[in-house]
This record gives sequence, structure tokens and C-alpha cells, in this order.
Amino acid sequence: LLAGCARAEPFALPTPESGLRPLGGLVLDTGAWGFGGFSGLVLTPGPRLHAVSDLGHWWSALLLRDAQGAPIGLAEVRHGRLRDAAGAQLRGRANSDAECLTRLQDGRWLIGFERRHRIQQHARLDGPGRPFPAPPGLERAPSNGGLEALTQLADGRLLGIAEELPGTAPRTRAAWLGTLRGRGAVWQQRDYQPTTGYDPTGAGALPGGGALVLERQFSLLGGFRARLLRLEPAAPGVLRGTALLEMPGDAPAENYEGVAALREGGRTLVGIISDDNERAVQRTLLLLYAMG
Repeated sequence: LLAGCARAEPFALPTPESGLRPLGGLVLDTGAWGFGGFSGLVLTPGPRLHAVSDLGHWWSALLLRDAQGAPIGLAEVRHGRLRDAAGAQLRGRANSDAECLTRLQDGRWLIGFERRHRIQQHARLDGPGRPFPAPPGLERAPSNGGLEALTQLADGRLLGIAEELPGTAPRTRAAWLGTLRGRGAVWQQRDYQPTTGYDPTGAGALPGGGALVLERQFSLLGGFRARLLRLEPAAPGVLRGTALLEMPGDAPAENYEGVAALREGGRTLVGIISDDNERAVQRTLLLLYAMG
């Protein structure tokens, strides 16, 4: 368990047409911790940020805000290596590529991994990670196109979405709803239809029901584009979202891969974090919005 100096630079966000209220953003200096690559996000009361990295790390920090609720910095930063069931640190890209994170209502953490496709469950992020039943068919996903979105919905079910694994309907991606059974889950196959040209990269449950889903598009000429959508997983048939944010436009362009929501003081906070891919030309951005 390590603590790190928290360096973050605030910036303002434009007001989107969707009704989300922008509170502001932070540029995070990942050099303070020696790693970036954040790919999942959870918000807990404080609010406290929790994320995992595709380099096999977990990370947690208290979000500091001004009187208007705008983010101004971080404090109490902690981080460490993710571990296997024996308590050994995960080593090698194939074993440590963490892509999504959720905290269950009973306090357990679930982490989804790509390359060696699997889910681990942790009593604590700094503790050992035991196997958790993965959705059926996930083993057929491309090495770098597996489980990118995993969250526990308000009704207790799990929602998982694969980045590139095709669904059963045309132009869809494999998705699943999971019902918890003991220390595991029973999964039901669903299909998720992303925006044409986009891939799903993250999901976060809304406290009142439904979920938020991130989608990403990348091209050498156009760079990164991203969308935030609202999804109703209980709806029958193919799952489709309604757009809330277009980035760029509503926020700077980046490789957004983590989204989370937290009910606080009569409103819902929405946090979004980007993966800098450990590249100097990219940034780790944290965006904060309010709903309701």
C-alpha cells in the first residue's frame, strides 16, 4: 500500500444540451504514482475515487472540491499492485490488463481483465483476488477486445459488455446480465448495439436504476472521440443507449474508459476518467457532472 503526492490541475467544462450540469475537470499527473492507464472507475461516499489500471494496479483518492462543488484536487491517494488468489502480485501484460471495476452491494470488488479473459473478486483492492464466474462465451473474445464494462445495477444484477466480441444480432456486441448466486453469478446473454463506428469502453450503474455507458471511436486522422449514453438494461430486446455527452464538444477529446455515479445530497454525481495509454501525447482526465 503506497501513498502518492496528488498533483491535479482543474479546468472548466462547457454545458451540454443533455441537462447534465458540468462541475469541472482535473488533469491528473500520473507521474506522481508511476503509472497511468486507468480503465475503470467507482465512486464511493466522500466522494472517493477508485480505479484500476491496465498495467495491473489499483488506485484510490479523495476528491477535493470547492464550495460550488467543482473539483480542485486530490488527497489521501493510495495505490498498489493487484494480486492473485495466492496474494502474489500480477505480472505480465497478459495477466494484469485490468479493464473494468465495480463494487458490489455487499462490499466485494469485481475486476474484469482482458487478454487472459476473467473476473476476479476482492474483499479489498489491496488483497488477494479469487476467481469469479465469467460470462459464458467471453473466452472467444479477441485478446484486446474482451470485458470492458462491468457494473452492479441498482436492482442487484450485474451488467457486462464486451468491447469487440460480436453479439447474436447484427452489428451488436456481446452483453450479459448476471444474477448473483452465493459467491458467484448466473449469466444471461444479451446484445448491446453501440453507435456506428464506436466501441463500448465502460459502464456505471445509476443509483435510481439504469446505467451509463461509455463508447469510444479512434482513427489516425480524427484521433479520439467518445460518447456517454444512458441505458435501461431492463428493456427487452437489443440494448441501446441514449446519448448524454459528445466528446469532443462537451469535453476535451481523450480515451475515456471509466464512468461511475454516486447519489449525494439530492443529486447524482457522475465521474468519467480517461486512459492515457502510458503515452506522453495523451492525458489522464477526470470529468465531474451532476444529474438531478
